Amino acid sequence: MKTKIVATIGPASSSYETLKTMAASGMDVCRLNFSHGNYADHQEVISNINRLNQETGNFVAMLADLQGPKIRLGDFEEEAVVLQAGERIYFVCEEVLGNKRRISIRYDSFARDVKPGDQVLVDDGKITLKVIESDGIGSVLLEAQSYARLLPRKGVNLPDTIISLPSLTPKDLSDLQFMLDKSVQWIALSFVRSAVDINHLRKIIDAYPAKDKPGIIAKIEKPQALENIEAIIDAADGIMIARGDLGVEIPMEQVPMIQKKITTLCQQKGKPVIVATQMMEAMITSTRPTRAEVSDVANSVLDGADALMLSGETSVGNYPIETVQTMQQIINQIEDYDGIYYRHTKPKNTDNPRFVSDSVLFAASNMAQSTSAKAIILVTHSGYSAAKLAAHRPKAKLFVFSGNDFILKKVNLLWGANGFYDNSLEDTDKLMEHLNEKLKNAGLLKSGDEIIHVLSTPVWSHGRSNTVRLGSVE
Repeated sequence: MKTKIVATIGPASSSYETLKTMAASGMDVCRLNFSHGNYADHQEVISNINRLNQETGNFVAMLADLQGPKIRLGDFEEEAVVLQAGERIYFVCEEVLGNKRRISIRYDSFARDVKPGDQVLVDDGKITLKVIESDGIGSVLLEAQSYARLLPRKGVNLPDTIISLPSLTPKDLSDLQFMLDKSVQWIALSFVRSAVDINHLRKIIDAYPAKDKPGIIAKIEKPQALENIEAIIDAADGIMIARGDLGVEIPMEQVPMIQKKITTLCQQKGKPVIVATQMMEAMITSTRPTRAEVSDVANSVLDGADALMLSGETSVGNYPIETVQTMQQIINQIEDYDGIYYRHTKPKNTDNPRFVSDSVLFAASNMAQSTSAKAIILVTHSGYSAAKLAAHRPKAKLFVFSGNDFILKKVNLLWGANGFYDNSLEDTDKLMEHLNEKLKNAGLLKSGDEIIHVLSTPVWSHGRSNTVRLGSVE
């Protein structure tokens, strides 16, 4: 399998046995959603994942998802507030019990940030209100654009408004400390607007006293992010196309082409990209996806996504294991198509300190295609080379060796990457023979297979990939 599966873990999937079966069925990364659950819940999942990796020899990664500045309504006096088209209501920035006259919005700067004519979308865009006037302090008059049944604590989106909320809330900072203490491999930052948000999080992570640092996944779900997409991709370690909120914040018909554009940009820049939201939504309650969902998964694989993400399907759905199995079946079918492979992007920036390394990896992928090599065997210290090589989408199997468990879990998100632990301190020739023999004994290679080795010289050093060798398995 080349395309990876990210599964959100929740009450339906947090037990050790369920996680073990999901991993055996194709799950590569577990997503911990910090919008839900408490630290005890997340600790249970983390312990089970660590046990799973230890007992099975797998390298299932953990992606911890920060909630971010999610805007929500407050509580109501009754079950719901119903408005007819044209009716008006006040959203206030103080905490009150909502009624037909006024409702609390949990966003202190709401009245200062919005302007007349701005849209206010509630409950994943199901309800549209328009700003009529604001006092600039704490009260905004809104008009319902159609029948609206407002419910307490529902999310609010402001597609026309430049919000002044920080990218990391006090809750996020507390959650971030927990994530870093638990050595997760990836941290997803919600509602990214510019590279500044990424850089702010990076400074906090870099200051944390640990050798292994998690990668940052930028979640693309705001219009402002699309305006700054190339800078965001450059600043982040990976991208998540969060189609739920994105499809609310912008016209939904624009999402498919944006998905394709971002996927292509990520491949060109050597950054992993995750396609997320509603991929197999029907399987929350059904044992089968819809035909449209099958096509959605298939097209995301054809586009070249590194990973596909399941949300409610595996966190609260009735069939988490079956969902992973079905997604894996679809992926397997599409990966028989040769058109998804060898999307080489030649390095162009000679001023880049990684230019030599990037050129070696580009050459390795080209060589694999021209020789029909069975495998590319890569030795990596940081995982950088694995990400760059995976972005070329080689059809040859990609075997990644490292002496660092954390790195092997981290690269498990990358398209096509298969991780193996090894910290042999031998000269180049002996090391290559040793790795060949290890893969041969595992039944992954056989005598006579053409293979390509990519490594740095001296081996296992902290340098960059500078050596590519073509050979065959003895």
